[in-house]
Amino acid sequence: MERLATAVCMLFAALALRAHLGACQHFYLLRPIPSDSLPLVELKEDPDPALDPRERDLNATELRTILGDWDARFLSVTPPSERQEEEDDAANEFLPDGPMPAHIRALDLDAPFVPGARRRKTGRKLKRRLQMWLWARSACPVRYTWTDLGSRFWPQYVRVGGCRTERSCSVPEGMTCAPAGSTRVTLLRWRCARRRGALKCAWIPVQYPIITECKCSCSN
Repeated sequence: MERLATAVCMLFAALALRAHLGACQHFYLLRPIPSDSLPLVELKEDPDPALDPRERDLNATELRTILGDWDARFLSVTPPSERQEEEDDAANEFLPDGPMPAHIRALDLDAPFVPGARRRKTGRKLKRRLQMWLWARSACPVRYTWTDLGSRFWPQYVRVGGCRTERSCSVPEGMTCAPAGSTRVTLLRWRCARRRGALKCAWIPVQYPIITECKCSCSN
């Protein structure tokens, strides 16, 4: 127990020394605006049903011709299957996989907690456990979920990304996961505008931003 307590103290001290603290749409918007500003702003819709596409405007063959190829990883014409949702749920339960990050592997867990104290060798198994715990604690994987954008978008279903915010990602606590990168997928947007008193509607291609990277950073 004494050895475990000493190792935990050494770990906390090392983390404290190595913590990198960084520099701590209008309501009726017609389309999402691709931006490097994160987090992404939620798109809000005019609730008027007169602005919805009618059945004849939802011809899948014509819409495929207009849009061309799309990224099936993030877009779907039909609701996501149970299997797709289960795969995302499983991926969202982060478990360390692949090569361990270099900054965690390089931590000196044998360093004494008190300057001048006798250096104690941390056992290999204990060191591995501490590294795995830190890896899971500090990781900021992107969590993906399928979202229904409504009939004014085609494809209607988009796999959006988000960052976990339920707990701190640093030791000591204080930093949280935040969006750090995004990509853009092209889809169709049903746009209506009044011209000479008449309401004119058409499908137009737009770019929709999706979070693809999260990083541990200072809380705002």
